[in-house]
Amino acid sequence: MFRLDDRVALVTGGSRGIGRAVCVALAKAGARVVVNYRSNQDAANETLRAVTAAGGQGSVVGFDVSEPAAVDSAIQAVAKEHGRLDILVNNAGIALDQLLMRLKPEELAATWATNVNGAIYCAKASIRPMMRAKQGRIINVSSVVAEAGNPGQAAYSSSKAALIGLTKTLAREYASRGVTVNAVAPGYIETDMTSELNDSLQQEIVRQTPLARVGKPEEVAAAVLFLASDEAAYITGQVLRVNGGMYV
Repeated sequence: MFRLDDRVALVTGGSRGIGRAVCVALAKAGARVVVNYRSNQDAANETLRAVTAAGGQGSVVGFDVSEPAAVDSAIQAVAKEHGRLDILVNNAGIALDQLLMRLKPEELAATWATNVNGAIYCAKASIRPMMRAKQGRIINVSSVVAEAGNPGQAAYSSSKAALIGLTKTLAREYASRGVTVNAVAPGYIETDMTSELNDSLQQEIVRQTPLARVGKPEEVAAAVLFLASDEAAYITGQVLRVNGGMYV
């Protein structure tokens, strides 16, 4: 079950955290994984080594998802090199947390440029080879705060909520072409991003989580793998929550 043999997958923001775990999970299932990074090539190469160690194959490609010309060029090159592009995981994202009264226009713009515009640019470029093949999977990584909200995250939570709207719209647009579009909404997951929170806040988040623990990147990756597989062929426009019960 959940095999992806001969499939080609592009994972944006694949150099660390959830993105790295997704790359490894897809590779273990047989996919050839293209690891995207924006600036940290060393970290992307570390992901590639993890992919190889897991018995998979892959490559790295650097581009900024917020730059449409770079996205188009890179994704066209990936599809041309491999003759196909079956899976896109829109995982690249940034969080510039700030109370609304202190939120700067440039912080809001930067958050949406990566989290929302970047996902749109990547989906637009990827949908072409998927339509030609009459099959494909697009999986957007949203967040629990998209639905539950969180003080100090007006820019981040709104951008992640936008991904849910994008998911539902694209699901309706491309279902007839054999392309499914779904989202995964992680809760509090052990990553570099969440490790920056102070201990008291981390403890409070765990207290508010019914399963009373932090999630693992591999648990989010398992949800992505399922949605990318043939077993999820009749699922589209949905949000799969991986949050330990934080939001139900």
